[in-house]
Amino acid sequence: MLSGIVFPCPVRARDLGVRSRLGRGGLNRSPLGGRRRAAWGRGPSCSRGRGPADRRRVRTGGGGAAAVPRAGMAVCARLCGVGPSRGCRRRQQRRGPAETAAADSEPDTDPEEERIEAGAAALAGAGGGRGAGPSPPPRCSLLELPPELLVEIFASLPGTDLPSLAQVCTKFRRILHTDTIWRRRCREEYGVCENLRKLDITGVSCRDVYAKRINPRVKSGRFMKILPDYEHMEYRDVYTCLLHRYRHILGLWQPDIGPYGGLLNVVVDGLFIIGWMYLPPHDPHVDDPMRFKPLFRVHLMERKSATVECMYGHRGPHNGHIQIVKKDEFSTKCNQTDHHRMSGGRQEEFRTWLREEWGRTLEDIFHEHMQELILMKFIYTSQYDNCLTYRRIYLPPSHPDDLIRPGLFKGTYGSHGLEIVMLSFHGKRARGTKITGDPNIPAGQQTVEIDLMHRIQLPDVESLRSFNELSRIVLEVREQVRQEQQQQEDGAEDGDGRAPQSPREPQRGPAQPSVELPAEKGGGPADGEAAAAAAPAPEQPAQSGQGQPFVLPVGVSSRNEDYPRTCRMCFYGTGLIAGHGFTSPERTPGVFILFDEDRFGFIWLELKSFSLYSRVRATFRNAEAPSPQAFEEMLKNIQSLTS
Repeated sequence: MLSGIVFPCPVRARDLGVRSRLGRGGLNRSPLGGRRRAAWGRGPSCSRGRGPADRRRVRTGGGGAAAVPRAGMAVCARLCGVGPSRGCRRRQQRRGPAETAAADSEPDTDPEEERIEAGAAALAGAGGGRGAGPSPPPRCSLLELPPELLVEIFASLPGTDLPSLAQVCTKFRRILHTDTIWRRRCREEYGVCENLRKLDITGVSCRDVYAKRINPRVKSGRFMKILPDYEHMEYRDVYTCLLHRYRHILGLWQPDIGPYGGLLNVVVDGLFIIGWMYLPPHDPHVDDPMRFKPLFRVHLMERKSATVECMYGHRGPHNGHIQIVKKDEFSTKCNQTDHHRMSGGRQEEFRTWLREEWGRTLEDIFHEHMQELILMKFIYTSQYDNCLTYRRIYLPPSHPDDLIRPGLFKGTYGSHGLEIVMLSFHGKRARGTKITGDPNIPAGQQTVEIDLMHRIQLPDVESLRSFNELSRIVLEVREQVRQEQQQQEDGAEDGDGRAPQSPREPQRGPAQPSVELPAEKGGGPADGEAAAAAAPAPEQPAQSGQGQPFVLPVGVSSRNEDYPRTCRMCFYGTGLIAGHGFTSPERTPGVFILFDEDRFGFIWLELKSFSLYSRVRATFRNAEAPSPQAFEEMLKNIQSLTS
C-alpha cells in the first residue's frame, strides 16, 4: 500500500508500484497529452492538486482506480516538498531564510491530502475483491543489507549452493568473489586449514613441507622450482577446481588387484588430495602400526587447472589421470610407466619390493612355499602398476549391543603374512570380511563367522592344553547347531510353508536363546564331567571384567607366540578354507576367542592353526556408511566380485 512506503526523491512512476498506463491516459504523459517534464519540481504540475480539467481526465481512466495515482501524486508532492505547505523547490530556493522558516513551521499535510490518502488506501484494500485488511509490513530485501553481513551469511551456506546464488544478481556475484567465503567453506567442508597468504612462517616453512610432498628428495632451495605459486591462487579456485571437482573420490576404497585387494584412503591433505595405500605391518608383528604410502595425488599447478600425478615408483611424481567410472567406483592411470622401472631391471625391483612389503630379503625366508607365494604376489601385482580400479567400502556401523566395537583388524594368515579383516556384527552373528586376501581366500570373502548364540566354556588350563579335548567340545557344539537348524527347517516346512532359512542365518526362535553352554547340552553320561565343569555362570568373567586363563593347545601352530594369556569369553564359529585359486571352498568349525576390546583370535581346528587379530588404530576419513543397508549392500558387492 502506498501509505506505508517511503519513496526516494525524485520519484519515478515505477517507484510508485502502480501501472504505467491508467485508462486511456498515462502517468508518463501530461494531462494535455504532451510528455511530462523530467523533474517533478518544474512547471505547473508541481503545484498542489490539479485543475478541474485535469481531474476529469484522471477520472475517465476507469472508476475508483483513478484515486490511486491521485493519492500517489499527492503523497509524492508532499514528500518532494511541493504544494502550498512547502512550496515548489524552485520557489523555495528563491526565498530568504525568514520565509523558509515560516513555511517550514506550517503543518505538513492538509485535510485534502489526508482525505486522498485515506481514499487510496481503502480503494487499494477493496480492489480486486480481496477485502479490507491490515496493511502488510514494508518489505525488506537482502540487497539492502551491508556487504559485510552478506559475506557472513553466504559463508554459512553450503559451497554447492553458492554458484546458484551468484546467478541472482550482479551484487551477489561480486560479493561471492570474496575469498573469506570460500576459505571458510574449504575449512568446514574439507578441513583445509592452510593459509594461502602465509605459507612462509617463522621456524617451519609450509612451502618446504609441500615441496617434500611433491618430491621427498628435493633439497632446500630447489622447492621453488617445482612448487606452485599459491600466493596468486584463491580459495575459490581451490574449492571449485580441486575439492568440489574431486569430492567423489574421497573416502575408503578397495583396489581391484585380483585376490590380493588392498586398502586405500583418499583424503584432503593440506592443499592436496592424496590417495594413501595402507599396508599391514611386517609379519608377524600384528600389534605394530599400519604402514602407508602415496599412490597418487591431485593439486593445483595453475589457477584454474588441477593436476593428477602418479606417485608409484622411485623417480618421483609423474603425469597421471583419474576417471570416475560410475558411482562408488573410479580408476587411475599412469601416463609415464617408465618411471616405475629401475635401472637394475626386474631383480632390483623385486628386491626393493620385498624389503618394503616384507621387511626382509629373499635369503632370510627359508620356507620354500612362502618364497613361491611371495614371488607370485610380486609378479601378479606388477601387472597393475599402470592402471587400477577402486571400489568404495565403508567402515561397519556400531551398535551399543555389539560384543566389541566393530572395525578393521590385522590378522596372521600363516605363510600369506598379515592381512586386513573387517569385523562387523549382524544381529546374533559376527563376520570377518577380508579387505586384503591371498590366492586361497581372496579379498572380499568372509574368512570367519561367529555364532554369538553358542558360547563355549573352556576347560581348565591343563585340559585346554589337549587339542583332543578342545576338538571334542567344539564338535559337540557343531552337532548341536546342525540339529537346531534342521528343526527350524522342518518347522518352517510343516508350519506355514515358508522356504527354509540358510544355515548361515538361523531363525531366531524361542529355542535359540536357551542354548548357552555346549557342555550343558551333552548327549550322554560321558559328558557329565564337562557339564559339571561348565556349571558356573559363564557370564561372570565378561561382566566383572576379569579374564579366564588361556593357552593354545599342544599342536596348534601360531605365527605370533606373543598372544594374550587371558581371555574374556569364547564362541563357536566357522572359518573359510579353500585350495589354491579359491577351489573347493568350505567352512570348518573353530573357536572365536575374545581377548579384549582390541584383540581377538580364532583357532582353525582342521588346520590346527591359530590367527591373532589386532585392531587397526589409524583414523580413516569419509569412511562412514550412510546407512546399515548401504553397508550390507557393499559387503555383497565385494564378495560377488571374487565368488
